[in-house]
Amino acid sequence: MSRVFNFSAGPAALPESVLQRAQAECADFRGAGMSVMEMSHRGKIFMEVAEKAERDLRALLNVPDDYAVLFLQGGATGQFAAVPLNLQPGGQAMDYLDTGAWSGKAIKEAQKYGPVNIVASSQSHGYASIPDSSTWKLDPGAAYVHYTPNETIGGVEFHFVPETGDVPLVADMSSTILSRPIDVARYGVIYAGAQKNIGPAGLTVVIVRRDLMERKSAGVPAVLDYALQVKNDSMYNTPPTFAWYLAGLVFEWLMEQGGLAGMAQVNERKARKLYHFVDNSEFYRNPVEPSARSWMNVPFILADDALDGSFLKQAEEAGLSGLKGHRSVGGMRASIYNAVSEAAVDALIEFMADFEQRHA
Repeated sequence: MSRVFNFSAGPAALPESVLQRAQAECADFRGAGMSVMEMSHRGKIFMEVAEKAERDLRALLNVPDDYAVLFLQGGATGQFAAVPLNLQPGGQAMDYLDTGAWSGKAIKEAQKYGPVNIVASSQSHGYASIPDSSTWKLDPGAAYVHYTPNETIGGVEFHFVPETGDVPLVADMSSTILSRPIDVARYGVIYAGAQKNIGPAGLTVVIVRRDLMERKSAGVPAVLDYALQVKNDSMYNTPPTFAWYLAGLVFEWLMEQGGLAGMAQVNERKARKLYHFVDNSEFYRNPVEPSARSWMNVPFILADDALDGSFLKQAEEAGLSGLKGHRSVGGMRASIYNAVSEAAVDALIEFMADFEQRHA
């Protein structure tokens, strides 16, 4: 069976060479006579896997020494609670930017632990843009400022890093991490579910500035306690070992692609191609303000939504999978993460052009 072009938003495509390597190593990992899924997470072999994965991630992102890197469970949703529990022990307000479904869920969770200040919201505009920073109402006494650099569902992306002064900036980078270089030192905490650009679902990467770990509240659960997890090398409890191993293979693959600078060039080109086609079509439309369009998640709407079912069925038949938009917004969505090749984007554009010609 040939592999399809996978445009799923997550769990998402993984590099084929990574899958092939994992397949070759699965039954007998490094001569151990067992798979990496079966061995002790505290054994010498897996500890080497874990340590190398962290080194490679640090190298890719140029993570400063005063930041800890954690490989945890619970997804980004678990971090919606972990962030306020670790960074807001004294009842301070927490600043949140509301730009889509995932930032909205983060806000709802944070409200369980203290007062939340909505700095700005694009909800009234259908979450199709980023609020102008001149309108933001930041609290200089806030415990932190939280934002979602890329909203997976709506396809909205910040193309700048918010300026928050001395207030730590927290970012849910689940659907944009590793797609281009970033300056980690501008953030207090970065967290990301793995299932888009890092590896399979079940793993969450957290990068936290070490001085912020002194803030935690007394009641933070052990599995969400950054300081405790750092002390235990992300192994306070049994970690998701197979996902951690696969993430390490993805990090090696990224280095082979020229690192994040190389990936940025490819990702920008893929997105530009697809948006250019949509913008020059009278049959398809992208609902997002052009200045806030995502490189990673490209939603588009057909001129006649009665054709949605036919579009998806024929796309699947053509080997183009995962194009159905999120149930909350409908339409279509092409998620073009790192492992989605430029050839996949070219094939999608070719199919869309043909479908338009037959149905316009």
